[in-house]
Order: sequence, then structure tokens, then C-alpha cells
Amino acid sequence: MTQRLEQQIAFLNEADKLKQIMRGTTLCDGSRAENSAEHSWHLTLYALVLADQAGPEVDITRVIKMLILHDLVEIDAGDNPIFGDYDAKAMEAAEQIAADRIFGLLPNDLRDDLRAIWEEFEAAQSPSARFAKSLDRFQPPMQNLMSGGGSWTDYNVSEEMVAQKVGSKIAIGAPALWEFARAKIAAFFATIPKA
Repeated sequence: MTQRLEQQIAFLNEADKLKQIMRGTTLCDGSRAENSAEHSWHLTLYALVLADQAGPEVDITRVIKMLILHDLVEIDAGDNPIFGDYDAKAMEAAEQIAADRIFGLLPNDLRDDLRAIWEEFEAAQSPSARFAKSLDRFQPPMQNLMSGGGSWTDYNVSEEMVAQKVGSKIAIGAPALWEFARAKIAAFFATIPKA
């Protein structure tokens, strides 16, 4: 019992490091960048509040588990903003190594269970994972809209780039959320003078 508890606490203490990983997206008020732990918490709240946007085959409890776990690998691998320049294959490999180490801190049964939830999210094949991925792509644009452009300004992003990078990823698991976002995004970019 003591060894199991030591492993559980070691994992929880390690997870605290997610608070140090800064993301490209700002808080809604634009005052600073959010950290990955804040992002994960906010996404779980999105899942609770927007559960009515999920299909009938989506298990919201499983979605919440995915969202609270999905970015833990950033403790080792770091965050790569969606509009940033990075090697996706190298990032995927780094995240797998990070998952081995971080989930490996847990007792074997918890390691296997939580790692399987993380892998399901990454694969985005189940209805729950597709909805979770959609929320992960939906939240940053909502924050960018609230902050007057946020990371879109930082990365010189166009409306077309937003649609290309996040549109299909939102639409596959939450089509009504993409329709909502697309209208808001179009309205935002319509206010920006063309160069």
C-alpha cells in the first residue's frame, strides 16, 4: 500500500510541472499566455458545459479524463502552438517518450489505464476522442476572439489559416461548434484592414 501511494503521489507531483509549460494562446483578457495546466482545466470545463454538443455515442466522463491527461506529455516535450513551426513527427516521438516516463511513474494498473486514455485521445478514432479533440481545437479560437486576436496576431494568422488548421478538426467531432466558431472568426477578421 505504501509503495502504491508513493507512486501515485510521485505522479501527481510530476503533473504539477504542467503549470510551468506556457502556451501560445493568451488568457481571454489577453493579460498573459495561459499555461498548459490552465488549458487542460479549462477544456474539462468546456466538456462539462458543452456536453450537449456531443453525439449520443460520446462518453463525457471519458472525454473529461482525456482532456485532463492530454497535455501531460508537454512536461517533457513542450507545447507547440498550432500556428508555430515544428516537426510533427519529431514532436510525436518526443511525446511518446514523455508518455513512457510520466505514466511510468504510476502503479502498473493506473499506468496502463491512463496511458490507454491518452493514446485514445491521440488516435482520435473513437467518438469520445473526436469530441475531445474538437474541444481542444475549439477553445483557443474562443480565447483569441475574447483577447482581440491573441496568438493570431502573434503568428500573423489569416482567417483561411484558422479554417485550415482548426476547422476540420472541430467539425469532425462537433460540427455545430465549428459553425458557431466559423461565423465568429469571419466577423473578427472582417474588422481587420487588408494589407
